[in-house]
Amino acid sequence: MIPHTRYAVHQRQPGAVILTVCFLLFFLLGFVAIAFDLGRLFIVKTELQTAMDSCALAAAQELDGQSGSLARARRAGTTAANLNRVNLQSANWDGQGQFPDTGISFRDAAYTPTGTPASARYAQCEHRQNGVRMWLLHALGAFTGNSAAHPATRAVLASAVATRGSAQSTCPIPVAVKARIGGSASNNYGFLIGEWITVFDKGGAAAAAGEMGWYNLDGSNSASETAAELAEGGYCGTRLGDTLGTPGAQTSVDRPWNFRFGVYKNSDSPSLNHPDQSGYAYTSANWKNTVPQNAFAGTPAAGSHASAQNYVTKRAAYASLADTGTNIKTGSQIAFGDTNRLNSFQKLATPGASGQHRQFGTNRRLVIVPVINGASQVTDFVCMFMLHPLSGPNDPARLEYRGLAGIASSPCAPAGTPGGASGPLVPVLVR
Repeated sequence: MIPHTRYAVHQRQPGAVILTVCFLLFFLLGFVAIAFDLGRLFIVKTELQTAMDSCALAAAQELDGQSGSLARARRAGTTAANLNRVNLQSANWDGQGQFPDTGISFRDAAYTPTGTPASARYAQCEHRQNGVRMWLLHALGAFTGNSAAHPATRAVLASAVATRGSAQSTCPIPVAVKARIGGSASNNYGFLIGEWITVFDKGGAAAAAGEMGWYNLDGSNSASETAAELAEGGYCGTRLGDTLGTPGAQTSVDRPWNFRFGVYKNSDSPSLNHPDQSGYAYTSANWKNTVPQNAFAGTPAAGSHASAQNYVTKRAAYASLADTGTNIKTGSQIAFGDTNRLNSFQKLATPGASGQHRQFGTNRRLVIVPVINGASQVTDFVCMFMLHPLSGPNDPARLEYRGLAGIASSPCAPAGTPGGASGPLVPVLVR
């Protein structure tokens, strides 16, 4: 009997091992399913969160209190969000539909929902991405007969909130202004909101009190550096207390300056050299208002050009230098009363809802300008509006004073490093 018993036990062992392996494989499949499908959810969640962060930052940048700011914030937010890829880097978000502007909401200083542009201080972007497929967990649920607990798809939710806060450093243009005699931050350095100021047009000389001049942000005296700092991307990192340099005679500032107006020559193009959302220009030839001229948001005075409207209106229509047209001579005639003023340039960004000012345009004519003292040290930053393109590098440039850059109602929304106490307002995530 003993040999027989040993033989029976020996015969039963392979069956037990097979059952054990099956159970282990089942559990291993469960762990693989959890790792695979939950890992996918985590990736999609991370991608979606990046999109919402981008949306909130872009939307908050437009909260300048102006009448069209919420519409601009929605456009900027949806554009930024949808430049991201979601669901394993799918360009169309795995066919589930990208982010709609209805996912953007606004809140006031007390964090109460608002639809009033002047009150909006926070932009919130929120989106639920449906249809994230659960391959292994769903198959495991079907195998165990518990499909309801393991649906074929799941959803992830992401949300972000941003506002504008003071910057430690910022990205101004290489132009600086000196306060008028008796001017200080409390009285806008002696300038009026809406007043036009001319950039001192002869290189190598410092601006006097109440004047503007070309100044290199890196402290150098190179004229080519001035053009580089004016180009897209420019020079970031300017802080209070920095000493600016006085460059020599300008030789190449006209091209990067004019890009902002959608005015190009040779192979330059809006897709690479981005314009503002409008290229419509303002000079004493087409805007007859007296000081303060207020081309940014004012009403054109009698005698102004028939096409004349303020920048806020033109920006909403994505107007070109030639208003609704694309002929550079027409644009030159409107802006300067001279069809040949811009002869060295050949083409314009196209206007309208389907044009290049909308497709490629960003906020490029509302710029940060340093305020400097007699030692060329930065003491503050103001917001200014670029009025017209340049016919050449020695053409006098004019900008319109729009107020201190660090106040909530400033229309300027610069780039820079957040975390300062009194610098210009930059978008910053708060949640």
